[in-house]
This record gives sequence, structure tokens and C-alpha cells, in this order.
Amino acid sequence: MKNSIYDFVVTDLKGDPHDLSQYQGKAILIVNTASKCGFTVQYDGLQALWEEFKDQGLVILGFPCNQFKQQESGSADEIQEFCRLNFGVTFPLMAKIDVNGDNQAEIYAWLKQKAPGILTPDIKWNFTKFLISPDGVTIKRFSPTSTPATIRPWVQKVLGIGS
Repeated sequence: MKNSIYDFVVTDLKGDPHDLSQYQGKAILIVNTASKCGFTVQYDGLQALWEEFKDQGLVILGFPCNQFKQQESGSADEIQEFCRLNFGVTFPLMAKIDVNGDNQAEIYAWLKQKAPGILTPDIKWNFTKFLISPDGVTIKRFSPTSTPATIRPWVQKVLGIGS
């Protein structure tokens, strides 16, 4: 089992390796995303958080997932285009993954072990969020209904920024 988020290498939306050690000392917000979900509008808020805090040490990583009512059925190019055209997304998007089950991505097995959630460690829906502090270990889990605006104070806290 990996000790920190920085021990992972994931695959980006272009199919290239994305080594999370490059974010050593930064806070990371990881979100399982989908283009055809009622929570898809959260891309706006995620982009706003990214723009506000990226220079102060926040990284947002979107992980498209098609496990919940097939709400992310597009190709990598379609996902990228949808996010850019509709929400102006510029934060990094990773390759489509499974967040639950036998084929779940290793990073999600680790996240769920560190922050299991209520009743079950499984991801219950799109736009579940994990905020990892700059130590790479401390994690807070947020439900899909937690908007990026409600997470903002937690981001400020882990970055050591006053409101």
C-alpha cells in the first residue's frame, strides 16, 4: 500500500503517465467526474477554485468515471472538448477509470481506505471529492452534494490561507 498520494502515477486523458510526485507539498482535490450528471455544473465551481488557488498550491484532478448510470460514456477527446467548451476547464483531467469494484483504480482503493465515507467505503456517485493536504496523507472526503463553494474554506485551511 502506498504511503502518500505522491506515490501514485496515474494516466492522463491523453494516455500519458501523470506522476503525482510533481505535486509534492501541494494540496490536491480529486474528483470523479461525469459529463451527463446532475452535478456536472460543479465543473464551474471546480474551475473557479482552481483559478483562485492554483498559484497558492492547490491542484485539482478530475477522474472521469462511467460507473454511475453511464453518465460519462464519451471518448477522451469528447470528454476534453465537453469540459473545455461548456465549463472552460483547464485543470488536469485523467483517463476514465472505475472508482468501485474489481477494476477500480488503485488510487481510488487508497483514497477510500484513507477516507471511507459513511456506511460504506464505496463511492456512491459522481463528483465525490477528496481533499488531500500538502503532507500527501491527510484526507477529507466530501459527498457529491458538497459544492466546490462549500469546500472552499477547507481548501483555504489546508493551504494555510485566511478567509
